[in-house]
Amino acid sequence: MENLVLPGNPPIEITLRQSTRARRMSLRVSQLDGRVTLTVPRGVRARTVEGFVGEKADWIRKHLANQSVPQDVGLGATVPIQGQDTAIRSGQGRAPKLLDGALWVPGGADRVGPRVAGYLKVRAREQLSAASDHYAARIGMKYGRISLRDTRSRWGSCSSDGNLMYSWRLIMAPHEVLDYVAAHEVAHLVEMNHGPRFWSLVHKICPHYERPRTWLRQNGSELHRYRF
Repeated sequence: MENLVLPGNPPIEITLRQSTRARRMSLRVSQLDGRVTLTVPRGVRARTVEGFVGEKADWIRKHLANQSVPQDVGLGATVPIQGQDTAIRSGQGRAPKLLDGALWVPGGADRVGPRVAGYLKVRAREQLSAASDHYAARIGMKYGRISLRDTRSRWGSCSSDGNLMYSWRLIMAPHEVLDYVAAHEVAHLVEMNHGPRFWSLVHKICPHYERPRTWLRQNGSELHRYRF
């Protein structure tokens, strides 16, 4: 079964995914890239699929209209740093500097985006390492290594070997959000699950975790609209 295109202005491509486990057709609009995916049980006729998409056309366009507009990071733009909108300005020297509420970035305009990303990654590693050390000490555990990635499906993870992975974009969120994600992943060093004992441990070491957790659910996708 081939992908569909919903006619209109603009036309919308819909990715079809057949599933043996699906009991009914279901639509999903990604908050990260706006991709529209329709999961279809095996055996459903193409005409039935087309009719379903036609019925959901208004729903699809409504959700896409609410998507955040991607923003290229360059001179004159703003990017959040630990929850604070920060203007990008042309600077001097060899490395970006945060000063007077702005990030001063040296070099040509074509290098601003990569240099801002590099600056954010360095700060993210510093903050996440410090937070991970703090929470690991609180529970009397040690982790392996920390790696940073630009992940879209998760903000962090803890491997069975005790290695921690985080999205470097967490440095753009308020500090309490980054701090909560570190507490969450470090707690997995003890409980490799999301059961009651895991959440009890998270509450013990990060008592106010519900607020940053809610922030991440409601606003996390916004961090992915910045393009470097």
